[in-house]
This record gives sequence, structure tokens and C-alpha cells, in this order.
Amino acid sequence: MIKKWALFLTALCCTVTAGAQVYKDAGASIDARVKDLLSRMTLEEKVAQMSMSSLKGSLNNPLGYGVCESPFVTINEIAAQSIAAKKYAREKTRLGIPPIQIGECLHGQLASGATIFPQAIALGSTWNPAIVKQMASVVAYEASSSGVDQALSPLFDLIRDPRFGRVEECYAEDPYLVSRLGTAFVTGMQGDAAQSINGIAKDKLMCTAKHFAAYSIPVAGINLAPASVGERELRSMFLPPFRDAVQQANIYSVMPAYNEIDGVPAHASNFLLKQVLRREWGFKGYVFSDYEGLKMLYTFHHIAAGPGDAAIRGLQAGVDLEAPSPDTYDKLADLVKAGRVKEADIDSAVARILTVKFKAGLFEKLLPDTARLKDRVHTPQHIALAQTIAEESVILLKNEKQLLPLNIGRLKSLAVIGPNANQVQYGDYSSTRDSRSGTTVLNGIKQLAGDRIKISYAKGCALSGNDKSGFAEAVKAAQNSDAIVVVLGTTSVVFSGIGWNGHTPEGEPKDPFTCGEGYDVTDINPDGVQRELLRAVYKTGKPVILVLVHGRPWSIGWEKENIPAIIEAWYPGEKGGSAIANILFGKVNPSGRLNVSIPQSVGHIPVFYNHVNSNKGFYHNPGTPEKPGQDYVFSSTGVLYPFGFGLSYTTFAYSNMQVSAPVFSKDERVTVSVDVTNSGKIAGKEVVQMYLGNKVNSVTTPVILLKGFEKISLEPGETKNVKFIIKPGDVAIWNLDMKEVTEPGIFDVMIARSAEDVVLKKTLAYK
Repeated sequence: MIKKWALFLTALCCTVTAGAQVYKDAGASIDARVKDLLSRMTLEEKVAQMSMSSLKGSLNNPLGYGVCESPFVTINEIAAQSIAAKKYAREKTRLGIPPIQIGECLHGQLASGATIFPQAIALGSTWNPAIVKQMASVVAYEASSSGVDQALSPLFDLIRDPRFGRVEECYAEDPYLVSRLGTAFVTGMQGDAAQSINGIAKDKLMCTAKHFAAYSIPVAGINLAPASVGERELRSMFLPPFRDAVQQANIYSVMPAYNEIDGVPAHASNFLLKQVLRREWGFKGYVFSDYEGLKMLYTFHHIAAGPGDAAIRGLQAGVDLEAPSPDTYDKLADLVKAGRVKEADIDSAVARILTVKFKAGLFEKLLPDTARLKDRVHTPQHIALAQTIAEESVILLKNEKQLLPLNIGRLKSLAVIGPNANQVQYGDYSSTRDSRSGTTVLNGIKQLAGDRIKISYAKGCALSGNDKSGFAEAVKAAQNSDAIVVVLGTTSVVFSGIGWNGHTPEGEPKDPFTCGEGYDVTDINPDGVQRELLRAVYKTGKPVILVLVHGRPWSIGWEKENIPAIIEAWYPGEKGGSAIANILFGKVNPSGRLNVSIPQSVGHIPVFYNHVNSNKGFYHNPGTPEKPGQDYVFSSTGVLYPFGFGLSYTTFAYSNMQVSAPVFSKDERVTVSVDVTNSGKIAGKEVVQMYLGNKVNSVTTPVILLKGFEKISLEPGETKNVKFIIKPGDVAIWNLDMKEVTEPGIFDVMIARSAEDVVLKKTLAYK
């Protein structure tokens, strides 16, 4: 009798345990929740988790979706759709699995009403990881208010070809600078890595590392074209920022690139997605396909016969989720039943997706509170931060005879001329180009000057095209003014993405897009007749200040030679006009530094500072009459302006460079220090840069590499001691056996103002 009762109780216990919904227990471990939920799912429900829909589109699928996309509408509309979609998933699907709501958050949430910060290329020229981290935290705060759980940002691509339209979305040409800024963005958005390993806190978002890998060096600068890069260069230059995103910032998602390397598209690359990302780096998150990236395996790259083959290639390579809609992965259930795909592979991908859902707290997360949106989004504090970032990003390239800053007390009249003078430009992945949404340069100047200066405005010409009918008005305005501010540049597609190009929302300017995703060019001179407009007003003999508001480096050789003052502003966000005005009139001392090398012409591309010695004509050996360098027939190979360059309204002196030890070895570190003094008369910020150069290695290596920087503020006469740490990994190379090693040798340690302006140097040995 006792034995029968024992058997009955055991069976009852097992029944209760089997029925317990562990996955809904917030107190259970994530592994237990994932295992329990996965065991309850049908094959079709698993496959549904590997696909994506819009928020509205998810309301008619009882199987649910892994991811839902925020629409590009107002914050309030996004919040309303979020509530509907997540309530449907929780209440109308069998297991109640909520989707991950994604949003574009490159430089602010892509939603009407959100704060618009400077574009990524401008963030790069701040050389200030702390302010990028602060911005990312604000973007997460705003976006999470409308239900967003994951940002499709940031980009860890390098800027190596200005013809490529998406350079504006990137931080810099250098892997170390990209890594520092990118990991700062991720920790600001997700929370510090140590805290985000086990979960995403309230008001934070998961991040996505894009685009893996070498996407930004397409052949001929054409979007989606192959990357011609060897494995050693790939590992040395293009992969380190992604590795840091995984290992230092604990990023939750990685997006493969559209491109191919050596005949293998990234969405089908076992080498990238399994060997490097998971086995070598230990990535624990999920792989999110770029939009139509899997479909392109059969429609574009032609390595698959159709959707089923593409699904197999993508799954085998390690792509966990298909975006933007089921096209190939909806064939997976049938492929499993046909014996062509193992359900265990489906389980592995779904487990990774579910793991991040539990870490993000999606099963317990409150729905958006629409009543609080007004107090959380586009606040005065957030707008002020956008202006501060813009002020730190603007680069003073030239200031002949200290033309700048303009003296508001002595200036009676000012002409403001150019197609971007009275037009906001935010860059792609923005919700608008309506000038009412921000401050133009013209309005920024007017707001600062008030009635103390007579301001005359003339557009002069369009951003592209050959129409010069506005030149006469511009020249007349210039002739009747004491000085001239000319604002030239580009305009980028609003929104963005494959299939969206060319869309101009109602009420927006109709200028043809000249930059942004899908807008690549064959020439990097100023577009249309903009240079001719500049020449026309220059001929008046009045002092000219050129302000560039654009998304890619331009070849400005004539401008450098003739225009006395040049400001590089990139796309400076919604308060860009105020920031530029503050710099023009000296309320803010410019502190931006070039994050890209500025080439002489399109024929000089590619141009980047961290080249190998056989490419020495770029910077370090321009040649002499006695010993010619590797120059072109009619041109040197040098740059117009080097990486790291930027002027200030004050001056800085460097002294007392110290290296803590002349020799170091494995597990040892060396401290490099230098004193920096503000030797001028006004407060300013300096970007102190440390570079390393290898003398001899078993393979060729760059002659100079950025390995440390710090942006410091100094009052007149003030001195600060700046310290850098050198680790063995900082001088590591990928050797002949494709192993990352640190070889014994002698290295130059350089303190510099730019990659071409080394002010102090010492040697260091590794044994």
C-alpha cells in the first residue's frame, strides 16, 4: 500500500513539474527558462522566432515573431503600436512570447519628436568617448519610452573610401578610435559591460554591432560591392573594433554585412560568424541578418538556388534571425521535415534569441506609458546635450591671420551664403530635413548676433545641378558686407535602407540626395556649382569663412589654398546652427579633430594614415629633389589634412615626456606621460594623441598606429599631466602563421597633435 502511494505521489509530482511554466518565473535562471520554453514550442513556433515583422504586421500571426520593427512615425504612434503588438503577443499567441522591438538609433531614435544628435561621423570628430556614452544613454532613455528594446546601432566600420555613401554613419578611419567610441556608445546604451552581462536595465537598450565585416571598403566605393582585403589586414584593421564590442562591451547582437570577402558573402560565412565571432571571441548573443541579406544569397550573390538553399546556407553559417520579413527562414520547417536541416540547429538559434529576450526582461517589462512621453523625450537637457556634442565635433581646419573668431563688436554686416546656410542637414537615419525641426546656420547666427549685426542671406545655388541664377544675388550680398560665411555641403536620404532610397516625405526639400546609404559618388569635389559660387564671392575681396555641412570628406585643395578660414562641421544635429555660430564668434573654442584623412582628389583614394611603409608616399616620405618619393606624375601622394588634425583659438605646448621603463615583456605594462600646457590666452580643449610605430616585424605593419588619446580642458597657463598605458597587446601583430603574437623588437612611442605632427618621441623595447 505504501509503495503504491509512493508511486502515485511521484507521478503526481512529475505531472505538476511538467506543467509548471518555468519560463514565466522571473526568479528562475535564464538557462532554465530558455530550456523550459524551448521544450514547449512546436517547430513552427521556433521558426517564427527566427523572423521579423512590423509592429502592425505582427497583429495577425498567432505564432508570433522574434523581432518587430518600430515604424518611422511619431514617438506617440510608435508607443501605441508597441502596446498593441506586445499585448497581442502576450495574450493572443499560445505561449505569450513577446517580440524584441527594434528601432534605428544611429544618432537619435529615428522617430518624429526624438532628439536629433550629430551624425556618427561628427561624433567621431569629438574624440570624446565620455560624451558619446552620455548621448547613447539619452537615446536609450528616449527610445525605450516608446517600447524599443534593441537599437540597430552602432557601426564599427572604418572610413576608408569617401565615395561610399555610408561613411557618414561611421566614426573614423582608425580601428582604435572606432573601438573606443563604439564601445562607449554600447556601454551608454546597454549599461556598463559588467552590469549588462546578466541583463538589460530599465531605460536601456540592447545594441547591434554593424556591419560584420569590412563592409565600408567596397570595390570602387559602390555600396554592396565586394571587399578586397586579405585575412591579415582584416584581422589587424577591420575586426578589432568588433572584437572589443563583444569582449569589452558585451554587445547583444551582431549584424553581418551585405558584402562578400574572397567570394563568400558575410551572411554565409562560417569563418566570420562561427570561427571568429563565436569560437575565437566567445560571442553569446544572436546574429541578426541585415535587411534582405539572406534573400540576397540567391537574388544578388547567386550562391544559392532559391529561398530554401539560402536558408540552409544562412543557418549553417550562424545567422539566427532573418530581417525584415520571412523570405528564406519560413522554409525551415519544411526543410527539417524533409531531412535537409536538423531541428537541433533550429533549437540553437532560437535558444540564443530567447536568451536575449529573457536578459532584456521582455516577459516582465511594462508596456510604454504614453502619458510620460512628453516628459522623457526631446527635453531641454537632451537638446542642450545635442548642442554640446556639436560644439565638440566641429573642426577648425584653417584660420589664416586669426580671421576667426569674428569680433561681434567690430563687425557691422555679415553675408551668409550657400545652399546649406538656411537648411538643416542631419544625415541619413533621420526622420526629417524640415528646417523647422532645428537651427540652421543662418538662424544660429541671427540668434547670437541679434540686432548688433546686419545679416544678409542668399542661397546662391542648389546642392547639385548647374543652375547659377542665384550667383548675382549672392555676390551682391557679399559686396555689401564686411565678411562672408559660405555654407556648402551635401544632403542625405532621410530614413534609409535597401528599397527606401529616393523617398522624400511630404513637405521636405526636394534636393537630390548626394550622400547616405546607397548614394555613392565618383567624385569627391564639391557637388554641382558650389565651388563656383564660392569662387564668385571670394572674388569680391571680402574675408570668407567656409563652413562645410556634409556627410563625406571633400577634396578641397582650391579652398585650402585660397579661403582664409575653413570649418568642417559634418552633419551637426538639430542644434548645429547654434553650435557653429558659437564657434564663429568665439563663444566656444573649437576642439574637434579630424577622424579621417582628407584626400587631394578621388584619384588618391584610398588614403589613410595607418599605412604600411611600402605605401610611404602617403605621408612620411614625400620625396626630395635628390631622392624622389613614390609620387604621382602630377601630384604628391600626401593628404590635404591629416588624421587627428584640428586647430584651436589658443595654443598648446608639450613637454616632459616620460616612459616608465625602456623595456617591457609579457604581462608587463609601461606608463607614458607628458605635460600639456595651454600657452595661449583663452581656455581650450586639446586632444593629446599617442602613436606607436614598429621598427621591424616578420610581416609588414603600419608605420604608425594610434594607441591612446585623451581630450583635456585647460585654462590659460594651466598644465596637466596626461598618462597612457602600453600593454603587450598594443604591439601585437598577426604573424606568418596567422597567429596574434607580440614579437621582440624596438618601437617608437610618439606624442602627437596629429598623425603628421609628432611633437615628442622615445623608443621602447619588447623582449
